Amino acid sequence: MLSEPYMQRAFLTALFLGPLCGLMGVFVTARRMAFFSEAVAHSALAGVALGLAFAWEPAWPMVGVSLAVALLILWLKERTDLLTDTIMALLMSGFMAAGVVGFSLLKGFRSELHRYLFGDILSVGPSEVWLAFGIFVVVGGVVFSRLSQMTLLTVHEDLAHVSGLSVRWLNLGFVIILTLVVAASIRLLGIVLVTSLLVIPPATARNLARNLRQEIVLSVVVGLVGGLGGIALSYLVNSPCGPTIVLTSVGLFLVSLAAHRIREVRSRSLPA
Repeated sequence: MLSEPYMQRAFLTALFLGPLCGLMGVFVTARRMAFFSEAVAHSALAGVALGLAFAWEPAWPMVGVSLAVALLILWLKERTDLLTDTIMALLMSGFMAAGVVGFSLLKGFRSELHRYLFGDILSVGPSEVWLAFGIFVVVGGVVFSRLSQMTLLTVHEDLAHVSGLSVRWLNLGFVIILTLVVAASIRLLGIVLVTSLLVIPPATARNLARNLRQEIVLSVVVGLVGGLGGIALSYLVNSPCGPTIVLTSVGLFLVSLAAHRIREVRSRSLPA
């Protein structure tokens, strides 16, 4: 399995992006931004179609369009009276429709559409592995260097503002790095499933953790195990890689849920 170059690239990509999604997912779920990541991921389809139309490497226009959509969401939120979920739904549907129309005008790229919708980590090239590594280093470094500030912003935004933090710039920075992670992870799980790797690991960690630090560590571990384990299981049973990663992560969540229930029952049975 590991002797195959395509499997080596797949495992490396999951090694970088699985833990990163788990880390970002802790803050995404706490801030209720799962729909934001969904909107950014679906809008990236327009970037893929753009890259294929001009014979570019699709990863770069995909990241560019995702960032443009994320910043447009923030801009419209500040300058219109529309609700945030309305803005996200509007942009998501518009950009995804543009991507589908773009693919319909391109000839011979239907397999690419399926690949980006549902993921195909086994086909990633060396440039995409390096992109995943770069995002892993940059985003991981930014998050851990600003961990206390991001934690305060997540727990209590008003208190963060009173404490002198630049809430607007921190929110902008968080949106940018989240967008980079989502766009890069599309080849891991696909546009349809990418949000699951931001939601399932922190949900799993929350069943077991006793504080935020434990939740972050466990979420990173679950993201790593779910990504690598899903690829290995996909290879062994010859199943689609992206959905197998999601099902592996769901299995870890069910195990954590059972462990949480057992711990609750034991704590209730202990004498006061």
